[in-house]
Amino acid sequence: MGRVPNVTRADAPASRRTPLALIAARWTPDPRTVRRAALAALVMAVVIVVTGGAVRLTGSGLGCPTWPKCTEDSITSTREMGLHGVIEFGNRLLTYVLCAAVGWAIVAARSQKPFRRGLTRLGWAQFWIVMGNAILGGIVVLVGLNPYTVAAHFLLSSALIAVATVMWQRTREGDGEPRPLVGKAVRQLVWVMVAASVLLIAVGTVVTGAGPHAGDSSEVARMPVDWETVSKLHAVLAWIVVTLTFALWFVLKAVDAPEGPLARTRELFLILLAQGAIGYVQYFTDLPEVLVGLHMFGSCVMWIWVLLVLLSLRERPAVSPDPTVLPAQEPATSASIAGPR
Repeated sequence: MGRVPNVTRADAPASRRTPLALIAARWTPDPRTVRRAALAALVMAVVIVVTGGAVRLTGSGLGCPTWPKCTEDSITSTREMGLHGVIEFGNRLLTYVLCAAVGWAIVAARSQKPFRRGLTRLGWAQFWIVMGNAILGGIVVLVGLNPYTVAAHFLLSSALIAVATVMWQRTREGDGEPRPLVGKAVRQLVWVMVAASVLLIAVGTVVTGAGPHAGDSSEVARMPVDWETVSKLHAVLAWIVVTLTFALWFVLKAVDAPEGPLARTRELFLILLAQGAIGYVQYFTDLPEVLVGLHMFGSCVMWIWVLLVLLSLRERPAVSPDPTVLPAQEPATSASIAGPR
């Protein structure tokens, strides 16, 4: 019995190609277009976090009291629901904008030549995180803004920002093997800083879950912990991250590291100082909504720069594409004879 050939995207019949493959066969985006598409997805990931915070801070978390509809009889908010309904439904609509941005990033990455499988997979990872978080957002509404589900909702959004940041960085790199720019000890110090930052964000969600901004004007359960104690723990963790960042900058200067890691570390240090100042001001002024929202935005920016510091510690050169290697056909039906993806 003869060997079944592996049909590639290049020579497969159009009827067997996926829509993405058909687009890729007819369009090759400029590298700048791919970078902008990835950046748009990252920006929208931050926007959805900030607008979600606005929903909570305005007490509009149950502006649409059910899900997936806004009411039992209406997909959209109604006039009787007032401003809270408009704010909550507006945030739901922004999810579609986020999906469009992520979809654009997937299409651009898939159409780039030569084909970059890893970049495309990062786009799809964002898509599935968005889908999962949309479902979790519906659960948040259905359980009446349970603080644990709200915390999980924010943490999943942070995961989306992480994947979007990595994809944006990868659009500016090649696909060669990563080459470290600093020694192992420095890389380990950065991983400790990343772990401390993750813990800082996680404790921040507990501060939110125990604090006074419940997300709705009605009685909403809070996490059964002392809010001020958790806030002080959050501040201690913030100082640990600041200290680690300053220590990293000092070490990078001592080992004469390239400008890239130094610049990203310096920028992160300034971001942390600004974020800390906002945090202390909001704490001593009884958590005004505007400052809390600004602090949430700062949290997103801080997390992006922590990842950029990590990614700046290595370089990935471009590799010369092998013209004989083509991505395998994406099957349209179960009868497809396409090879593995």
